Amino acid sequence: MSSSLFLLLFLLVPTLMLEFRYHSNSEIEQYLHQVSSANPDITHLYSIGKSVKGQQLWVLALGVSPRRHTVGVPEFKYVANMHGNEVLGRVLLLQLIGELVRGYRDNETWSLQLLNGTRIHILPTMNPDGFDEADTHCLFSQGRFNYNGVDLNRGFPDVFAGLRKQQELNEEQREAEVRAVMDWLRTETFVLSANLHGGAVVASYPYDNSNRGFDLMGVASITPDDDVFVHLAKVYSYNHASMKQGNLCEDSGPFRDGITNGYHWYPLEGGMQDYNYVWAQCLELTLELSCCKFPHWKELPALWMDNKKALLAYIQQVHLGIKGQVFDSSGTPVQKAVVEVEGRRNMCPFRTNQYGEYYRLLLPGTYTFRVMYPGHEVLTETLSIPYGPDQYSAMKHNFMLRRTTSATFHSPADPSSSCNYTLHPKGGSATTRSTWSGLTVGFGLVTLLQSLIE
Repeated sequence: MSSSLFLLLFLLVPTLMLEFRYHSNSEIEQYLHQVSSANPDITHLYSIGKSVKGQQLWVLALGVSPRRHTVGVPEFKYVANMHGNEVLGRVLLLQLIGELVRGYRDNETWSLQLLNGTRIHILPTMNPDGFDEADTHCLFSQGRFNYNGVDLNRGFPDVFAGLRKQQELNEEQREAEVRAVMDWLRTETFVLSANLHGGAVVASYPYDNSNRGFDLMGVASITPDDDVFVHLAKVYSYNHASMKQGNLCEDSGPFRDGITNGYHWYPLEGGMQDYNYVWAQCLELTLELSCCKFPHWKELPALWMDNKKALLAYIQQVHLGIKGQVFDSSGTPVQKAVVEVEGRRNMCPFRTNQYGEYYRLLLPGTYTFRVMYPGHEVLTETLSIPYGPDQYSAMKHNFMLRRTTSATFHSPADPSSSCNYTLHPKGGSATTRSTWSGLTVGFGLVTLLQSLIE
């Protein structure tokens, strides 16, 4: 089919689904532009930057307010093709875009509820240069790395790597694709995310790395939100056609319930999911979705059906827990207020964004919150939280602070000034974070001491 005929048919049938095959980067770009042009009320196309070779990293946002954040509406993202030769995710996310648009245009309840209550960002390829070099070998094809020969899933700052390692690589020296994602995380308050890979069939959750200290439980590296991560991984695994079996690939697994702690599977330094969680307050999973990294194109329809329900169910989990705003004594929403859940001491405290918003993904239960902001009394409240995804909305609760005469403000564990993550409205420039001088506090100090001992 010629490109002009494709465009004509697309304009006549705005919800046209892509055929099941591997599309080139230029074809993906054309498709995203067409979807955005045909559905401007619920889609917005933007670029987060360029690859090493200058290819745009296109993201399609979907929602009833696709161009800008709406207070109370959580931000969700899917990222695929981080490794250029792991290609199924590209296909799945393009099909997901078509399915979301089609469902909304057909007034299907599930799509209306998702797009009314969520802003969904989809990056079909994070490594277009690698894809251009990939061949079709099942496990050992070239194209994994970016154009500079770097594994992008080893290129992010890693709080466990220690001060010396982090100082070796300033942000400006990181790969273009990594910098683009880091800047992207500063422009949006992402709450939940997943990055799609291939070569196994399992849902992997943080941590991927460890200081080999008190965060270890057995051979797993456990986050303060481990119960939530296990739940999220099982949501995907149990909604997938067969992932929960845990033994689908001959050369990987078995994985109980089709899930694994990343570090338990194999240690990984500089991974994207740990970076999302530690520095950007975004809970992210790594979804390995095919035994073969480059499945035969004839398998694509079946693989889409295997993953369709799980992809949608996972988005819905962005409505777990609680959300709201923090207001100062004058009733103004405040940025960078700490919202801490008792018993969950995150390495980087969860803070409010520029709209005074906070989001905490939590399972149903009773939790005690401590809210801190300079010049105000520490607020402690205990709240019972229901299960929100069925209603497509987390529980809403605003915290109202009272001014104090004391000038002292003690922030909880804050190992680096890099934790004070500045969010910028879309279109603004993100401020480069300060150096890693604070990483010797807490976790970084443990790592450095261990390096001297070993």
